[in-house]
Order: sequence, then C-alpha cells, then structure tokens
Amino acid sequence: MTKQTIALVDDDRNILTSVAMTLEQEGFLVRTYTDGESALQGLTARPADLAVLDIKMPRMDGMELLQRLRQRSSMPVIFLTSKDEEVDELMGLRLGADDYITKPFSQRLLLERIRALLRRNEASRAEGSGAAPGGVMVRGDLTLDETKHQCLWKGQDIQLTVTEFLLVKALSARPGMVKSRDQLIDAAYGENIYVDDRTIDSHVKRVRKKFRNVDDNFDAIETLYGIGYRYKEP
Repeated sequence: MTKQTIALVDDDRNILTSVAMTLEQEGFLVRTYTDGESALQGLTARPADLAVLDIKMPRMDGMELLQRLRQRSSMPVIFLTSKDEEVDELMGLRLGADDYITKPFSQRLLLERIRALLRRNEASRAEGSGAAPGGVMVRGDLTLDETKHQCLWKGQDIQLTVTEFLLVKALSARPGMVKSRDQLIDAAYGENIYVDDRTIDSHVKRVRKKFRNVDDNFDAIETLYGIGYRYKEP
C-alpha cells in the first residue's frame, strides 16, 4: 500500500521536527517547509495528499499560500492558528481550508484530524466508482460526480474543497429536507469530531460565494435561522 504524503509548513522548527516524527511513526511520508514560498514551489512540483499550514510565517503567510494552492488544487488543508487568531480561523475557512487546530495542540488530536480528513477525501473520491453512471448525482442545475470530485452548476465547473463537496452532497441528496448544523458536521467531518457551528456557517458562506461567481442568482442553499440549511427542490 502506497504511503500517504503529508506536507508540514511552519517556521517553528521544533514543531516541524516533533510533528514529522509522530507522523512518520504512524506510517506517513512527511515533507517539511519553513516558509510559504518554498512550500508553494514544493507542492506545485510535487503535490501532497494533505497539507498542514501555519498561518503566521515569513516570506508568504499561510493565508496567501492557501489562496495560491487553491488556484490549482483541492488538496485537503488543515490550518494551525494561535488562540488570539479567531478572525484568521474564519478567514482561513472562507479561503478554503478544510479544518483548523488551535496552538498549542495535542499531536494525537492533529493525527486524528489528519486521518479523518484523508478518510473523507478517499471516501468522497471512491464512492460510486465502477458503478454506472459512476456516482453522478443530478439535482436540477447541479451535477456532482464523486469519482472525479467534480461539481458543475449549469455546466460550469465549481472548484470545491473536500469539506465543501461533502456539504453540498449532504444538502442536495434530499432536496427540501432541512439539515441541522450537527447533521452537516457529521456529514462533512465524521462523527466524534468536535467542530464549532460557526465553522459550518463559514463553509456554507464560501460555497454560496463560489456558486455566485458563476451565477449571480444562485439561491439553491437556503438558511433556516436557528435550525440549519436546506437545498431547494429543483
């Protein structure tokens, strides 16, 4: 079985060394970078299966690195943030991060989040493979192809992260049915992973923005205040 590759990007060499050792002991291949610029070059040349990015870094911070990566990749990304960087956490999610962990963090927690995200990524890509018509779901103007991790709206490609793809899939699977934030957290993150409600809200805002970039009138995802979200029946 091919080992999965994790990219660690942090200007704190102590964190890089200790986290890399933990991940290697768990069977991962690890590539480390001490700044965003070298990480962008390295990940452009050789993509990883998942990246863990620190926000505050010299030469190119984690926010800019994420924006640049998202122009060419839907690779799962976890942000590392400090306790006083709440605004950055939400900004990171809006830019397309899949998850974030606050420093100082437990390496076991990081490992758990990495494994959960990789499982979700694999499941999202594997579901429906080999079946005709190949895991393709059509809901009105929306087409989701799980085998290709592709989302189309009115024939136009929408680049979604793993988390965003799973949220759209969970909502559109049963149009007209309300999904609570807890149900969406389970669908996107898996059970037994604690995620704040506002994390889901940030992901949904970003998803809407992506759809509105290709269709100003997109309104298929409705908010039911205090309850959750619903995909409108086509």
